[in-house]
Amino acid sequence: MENTDVQAQQQAPLQFEIEQPKEYGQYLLHSKVEIAAILRALMQKRALISAYFNKNRSFLLTAVLAVDTAAGKLVLDYGRENETNRLALLAEQFLLTAAVDKVKVQFTLGKLSETQHAGLPAFSAALPDKLLRLQRRECFRLSTPITKPVKCTATIRREDGSTCLLEAPLLDISGGGIGLMAPPSLAALLQRGAIMSDCKVSLPDEGLLVTGLCVRNKLDSTTRGGSHYVRIGCEFIALPGARMNMLQRYINRIERERKARLSGMA
Repeated sequence: MENTDVQAQQQAPLQFEIEQPKEYGQYLLHSKVEIAAILRALMQKRALISAYFNKNRSFLLTAVLAVDTAAGKLVLDYGRENETNRLALLAEQFLLTAAVDKVKVQFTLGKLSETQHAGLPAFSAALPDKLLRLQRRECFRLSTPITKPVKCTATIRREDGSTCLLEAPLLDISGGGIGLMAPPSLAALLQRGAIMSDCKVSLPDEGLLVTGLCVRNKLDSTTRGGSHYVRIGCEFIALPGARMNMLQRYINRIERERKARLSGMA
């Protein structure tokens, strides 16, 4: 099986762009050829996929193992927790979200069945009849200004159930997520696919951004002074439209100020 970890249940249901057709209908794909191509890209990139069920209150982490257009089937990796796999097989509907080449991908599946892939247990489902492919200008990544640093606070849950507070400065921000500068000791608690709920990011002159984050990647780095840190790339989870607008205002303003300084106007 892939390194697909199972996460704890969410306290409140999440809402995703694919569930908001009035706002995001233009990003929906219905072509079977296009859908299969994107699913194969997820497979080739070994992209981590969050599969939500139980009205989006529960989820597991999986990956695409095979796309069979002739049979109309999609094969997904099993999670690492047998109990969550069992519950997933009882669920009637799933919402899956992932990212490939910085493009957000979402689709829904019906009931899963148990199958085998390369001699290991896996999930099988009918191919989705629609898929959301979200690539917009606001996914431009902006380095946060040193003069007005931005910090993120979040609660991290350890394996023994205890919690600790993460307070980390932002290295960069976009409409899709943020890059955090974390000490190695705390970064070790955040594995790829880990979920941090109720994260708070204070955007100067804009307000408080409260959101959920999913860890997508980690990179060991060193400052100019020789201090070690870990850059943690995180994706926003179902950021509401109003908060996205606030975030976009901040990004646009900082970019305008930066261009003005470069042109000698500020």
